[in-house]
Amino acid sequence: MTLKVGVLGYRFMGKAHANAMARLPMFFPDAPDVERHVLVGRDESALEDAADRLGFAETSTDWEEVVGDVDAFYNLGPNFVHAEPSVAALDAGIPVLCEKPLAATLDDAERMADAAESAGVPTATAFNYRFIPAIRYAKGLIDDGTLGEIRHFRGRYLQDWLVDPDAPWSWRNDEELAGSGALGDLGAHTVDLARFLVGDVERVSGHLETFVDERPVPGEDETRPVTVDDAYSAQAELEGGVMGTFEASRFATGHKNDHTIEIHGSEGSLKFSLERLNELEVLRGDDRGYETVLVTDESDPYIEHWWPPGHVIGWEHTFVHENYEFLSAVDSGEEYHPNFADGLAVQKVLDAIERSDERGEWVGVE
Repeated sequence: MTLKVGVLGYRFMGKAHANAMARLPMFFPDAPDVERHVLVGRDESALEDAADRLGFAETSTDWEEVVGDVDAFYNLGPNFVHAEPSVAALDAGIPVLCEKPLAATLDDAERMADAAESAGVPTATAFNYRFIPAIRYAKGLIDDGTLGEIRHFRGRYLQDWLVDPDAPWSWRNDEELAGSGALGDLGAHTVDLARFLVGDVERVSGHLETFVDERPVPGEDETRPVTVDDAYSAQAELEGGVMGTFEASRFATGHKNDHTIEIHGSEGSLKFSLERLNELEVLRGDDRGYETVLVTDESDPYIEHWWPPGHVIGWEHTFVHENYEFLSAVDSGEEYHPNFADGLAVQKVLDAIERSDERGEWVGVE
C-alpha cells in the first residue's frame, strides 16, 4: 500500500518534511511507500512552483477539499491555522502530523487533543529533536540508571535573528497568529525534551520580556506592534523533585540555533548542544571529567541507516527519522509519540509560564 500524504505549507517546514519523505526509500527500505500527493497553500503561482520543486503530484488552495482524501495529513502552517484543518482531518479519520507548538492557544490544543483521542488514529506533534541519535543515546543512559537519581535539568534555546530592531515584522511577532514568541517557538522544544528525558513538569515560575515593541512591515512604510515575548526564562519543578531551568531568546547575540541541554544526576551528568548534534558530553560518576561521545557508530540509534562511523549527520536527518517513525505508525496503526497528548502537555506548561509571569508567582501545571 502506498500512503498518500497531503501537506499544508510549503516554506521552511514544508521543505524539511518533503525532503525527509524523499529520503525514506533510499535509506529506510522498511519504511512504507509514500506518495507526496497534494500540497496546499494560498498563493496558486507560488504553490505550483513549490509542488514542482518538492515533488508533489497535485496542488490545492483549499485544505477542506483534500483533507479527507489522503492517508496522512501534515499541518505545517502558522500556529493560528493548526486547529481547524487538523480537527477536520481527525474527524474524517485521517492521521495528522502537526508542527509545534500544537496550537496558538491552550483551548485550541485541548480541542485538537480531544479530536485525536476520539479519532483513535496516530497523531504527531512535530518535536523532531527527540529523534537526534545523541538524544536517544542520552535517553538510554538515563533509563538504565547510568546517571543515578536525576537532580537537575537545564535547557536553553538561543537565537539572534531579531537582535536588529529593524528586522522585519512577521506573523511570529503577533500574539493572535503565533500565540507566543520565543516561549512557544523555541521553549516548546525544550519542555518536550525535559518531558521525554526526565519527566512531567509540575509547577513553574516564569518571566517573559519583549525588547522591541514594534517592527517595520516588509514592503510598506509602516510598523506593526510586537505582541509576543522576545525571550523567556522559567524555574521549574519536575516530577520526582527534579529542579529545572528553561530559557529561550531570539536576542542572544552570536547564537544562531543553540539548543543546549544539561542533566545532572547522583552518579553522572550529560551535556548536549544542537550545534554539535553528533556529540554527547557524558560524565560517568568519576573524577576524570566529561567524555565526548561521538554518536555515529552503527549500533547508535538510527545510524545504521546512514554512513560509516565518524561520518556525521545533520539537522535535516532528524526529520527523516521523525517521518520514518510517524509514517510507519500510520501504516501499521500502532501508537506514536510524541502525539497530540504530548503536544497538549507541553502547551499546558507554556500556558503556566505565561500565567506565572502575569501573576508574579509560582503556578501549577494543570
